[in-house]
Amino acid sequence: MAEVAKASTGAQDSETSVELGGYQQELKRTLGSFQVFAISFAFISVAVGIFATYDEVLLTAGPVGIWLWVIAAVGQTLVALVVAQFAARIPLSGSAYQWASRLANPKIGWGFGWLTFCYLAIAVVAIDNALASQALMPLAGIEPDEDTARLITLVVLLIQTLLAVASTRLVSMINTAAVGLELALVVVVAIALIIAVAVTGDGAAGNLTSRGVAENAPDYFAVGGGLMIAMIMGLATLVGFDSAANLAEEAKDPYRTVPRAIVGSVVAAGLLGMLFLITLTVAIDDIPRISADGSPVAAIMRDNLGPVMERALLVAITFAFFGAGIVVMVACSRLVFAMSRDSRFPAHRLMRRVNPRTCTPIPATILIFALGVVLMVVLPGAALLELITASTILPAVIYGSTIVLYLAVRGRLDRKKGAFDLGRFELPVAICALVWTLVALFVLVSPREALVSVVIVVGLLLAGGLFFLVMLKFDRQALETEPGEVSLD
Repeated sequence: MAEVAKASTGAQDSETSVELGGYQQELKRTLGSFQVFAISFAFISVAVGIFATYDEVLLTAGPVGIWLWVIAAVGQTLVALVVAQFAARIPLSGSAYQWASRLANPKIGWGFGWLTFCYLAIAVVAIDNALASQALMPLAGIEPDEDTARLITLVVLLIQTLLAVASTRLVSMINTAAVGLELALVVVVAIALIIAVAVTGDGAAGNLTSRGVAENAPDYFAVGGGLMIAMIMGLATLVGFDSAANLAEEAKDPYRTVPRAIVGSVVAAGLLGMLFLITLTVAIDDIPRISADGSPVAAIMRDNLGPVMERALLVAITFAFFGAGIVVMVACSRLVFAMSRDSRFPAHRLMRRVNPRTCTPIPATILIFALGVVLMVVLPGAALLELITASTILPAVIYGSTIVLYLAVRGRLDRKKGAFDLGRFELPVAICALVWTLVALFVLVSPREALVSVVIVVGLLLAGGLFFLVMLKFDRQALETEPGEVSLD
């Protein structure tokens, strides 16, 4: 009886959290604890992140560069702990946008929302384009071709859009399956590689301390040099854990499940990623040859486990890419929906609409698809690549700003009984997390190649600033009032 009463109380808290925010419950609560975890874990997507960036680590820092993953994992876990503190108090769609709007003011909240929207909208295209060029085309035996990759990207975006507008539960089922496959892939491949190395004698534990082809690089330890660039693998992969907070209004018992998903996904991804990296690196039998390969993870698999396992890897990676892409699309559509119902997004009257049958924000989802089409059709290859690279800087800016916000308002935050809470550790964790985000941002902008990406980020901020000025002139009221009673809970 006690458990039933506890579950009932959690359900009531879930429903009233939206009403306290000043809204009606329009989105359907269908996501259980594992589904919420799967959303954040799928966004991170360890296998996808390593598959896409391992070659850069080998070329710039050598195999020893994998150990920087540990630093990134610890730092991002600190950030996740701070983000979870907010998620446990204001479980509304829009995550950082809602937190800043209600704990600082709507104008600052709008800035958080715009930054997050830019990041998520670009990330959808980045993930799906990588799916096409790095996984699906090699799997199908299609020769590398940018136009073909763009066409496949558009088809994938369309399929994801149709699934996203059809049902959140359907998306959750696909995503859960993708996460389960990815978890199994990482563990099975790691064990198989260990066995293969032990049986054949190929590979070497000494790879773990080797600088490989970067042995004689003159700027190896310099600011923006090879070793520092290798940190980007962890920084580009271990992000998006806060996506569960964007779907908080569709989660059961969000005060507990969402914060646990945020922290748990980073910890799980950090541990599994390190296991995967160690086994991959030990299994390398020819460092220069593998470093020169365009897809070193697949090459290591082929060398040690044969072409059948290589194809199995590509199938799993393709599915993981697809799951990550659809999660980002859904998270972005919820952010657009959240800002639109507060009249703070372009065409907000249309973008706030939720289909009564599917309980999904269809116009907001279609918008993400339309933006993807524009990016694929209009931008030339070099510009698209720079835009995607720029998107790696945005999470560091968003997380750093979130931590500053937390430090500014933590003294006024109430405690909710039973919800996630760091207790007396919150201040040291938040300070360490802020230091880490500053370090991460420095790492991301230091390389000379990052200059264009920084300019793009500044351009996105200026574009948002123009719309902000339009709102101040024609709809100032939307930036000065906040619905509901949720502010410091």
